[in-house]
Amino acid sequence: MKNRNFVIISLFSLILISCGSAEKKSPFAIKKTAEGIELSEGGNTVFFYQCVPKQASEKMSFNNYLHPVYNLKGEIITEEFPPDHLHHRGIFWAWHQVYLDNQRLGDSWMMENISNDVSHVETRLNKNNAQLNARVLWKSSELKEGKPFIEEETSIIVHSKETNLRKIDFEIVLKPLVQGIQIGGSDDEKGYGGFCVRIKMPEDLIFMSETGQVTPQNLQIVAGSWMDFSASFDNGDEKSGLALLCHQSTPNYPAPWILRQEASMQNVVFPGRERVKLDKTVVLRYRVIIHNGDAGSLNLTELKSEYEKMYRR
Repeated sequence: MKNRNFVIISLFSLILISCGSAEKKSPFAIKKTAEGIELSEGGNTVFFYQCVPKQASEKMSFNNYLHPVYNLKGEIITEEFPPDHLHHRGIFWAWHQVYLDNQRLGDSWMMENISNDVSHVETRLNKNNAQLNARVLWKSSELKEGKPFIEEETSIIVHSKETNLRKIDFEIVLKPLVQGIQIGGSDDEKGYGGFCVRIKMPEDLIFMSETGQVTPQNLQIVAGSWMDFSASFDNGDEKSGLALLCHQSTPNYPAPWILRQEASMQNVVFPGRERVKLDKTVVLRYRVIIHNGDAGSLNLTELKSEYEKMYRR
């Protein structure tokens, strides 16, 4: 326990919060806890970032994910460690296949023989957005002396709330620290893995893409670069939702989708069943838009165009 407390203290001693004039004018605020970081805007919680491993069961623990995530009404829309899939955790990114050449290092989806060491967190509060930057070292019990094999640099930018929506941008940079590292999705016909959202799934959940309404299937679906998930999440008559956009600079753009109507996560797939070798830094970029109303209440074509202008390919 003493060592655990030391780790927690060491971790949060590295959290840097900008003290400039922009922060003083920012509507955002940060609250640090022993487990992670809570971000709020105007007194309303936006999300919680889980820094320290949290137990889902006696044998499983997870960190480096967002939960709870709130909609604009202040309701929690994500789920953590649901009974049907104890390893699902809010908004997360993970892969079943993690290899060093032909040696299996573990499974970051289930966190088997894999650990994520959140070694550094930096937060910046600005007038129009808040940013959380995390440095995460991937380690495996299959490697001697706990040597990290991937350095992950994840940036999460939360833009100021607009009338009926909030934009949250994710940039996940994976840098191999040893030669021969490979990652892949599930080793089956589904090939799921990568950036995922585990949201609540009412019976009236509707899936809408740039090609129209989509019916979830068991296997991957090709349906364009964005997907919207809308429903009456609070069991009332009013709809709200979450849209997920894949940026054109992401390696397998436009990525396929794994979608589920009930009891599972929603996944924009990278890279699929076939493993990819991380012989250089890989950058994955996604935008989450939390909104009131259904997909029809947004101009997602315009929002997509706006997002694509943020980065050069």
